[in-house]
Amino acid sequence: MIELSDAQRERLQAAYAEPPRAYHAWSHVGEVARHYEAVAEGPGWGQPREVALAVLYHDAVYDPARRDNEARSADFALQEIARWMPDGGIDASRVGQLILWTARHGQFAPDDFNDDPCPDDVRHFLDCDMAILGASPDAFDAYDRAIAREYRGHVPGWLFRINRRRFLKGLLARDRIFLSEFFHERFNAAARANLRRAVTRKQ
Repeated sequence: MIELSDAQRERLQAAYAEPPRAYHAWSHVGEVARHYEAVAEGPGWGQPREVALAVLYHDAVYDPARRDNEARSADFALQEIARWMPDGGIDASRVGQLILWTARHGQFAPDDFNDDPCPDDVRHFLDCDMAILGASPDAFDAYDRAIAREYRGHVPGWLFRINRRRFLKGLLARDRIFLSEFFHERFNAAARANLRRAVTRKQ
């Protein structure tokens, strides 16, 4: 990953603790970071520091009642990089753009990033964030329950179930759930099994 000063890391961890979260918490960052390291050891990263910062900051601002969490997280990342890493040679705009793309999970195809300077970075980063879909059944089910808890009190239960089922069915209907070959080969079968089970459970 990337080294942060103690003060920067403390501010970041404090952001992930507010409001209390069932899934989009600091533990989620740790899981995404684990997949980041797997990519680093495999196909590799073109801009490893920028992607690492996007991993760390991508859910720093999270309020289930709002629709601009990704934009607010990107803004927070830019502010923090400017404050704590002004001479670090970081392409902060790249960090912000990577975070913004997470707002459109499930809407991209692998070819959508062919014109990007580091297309595989984008695909791998977004797949790192979605890798939970291909986790073990128990881990996936815990994630699914945690998402429901985060929305409880913000969205009526019946509306959440309709929207959640629509999202999961949309993922299952896609030709590719994961954008990169690295994640597709590792997690496609497990992700489809998890999604089928979750969709059936929500009928």
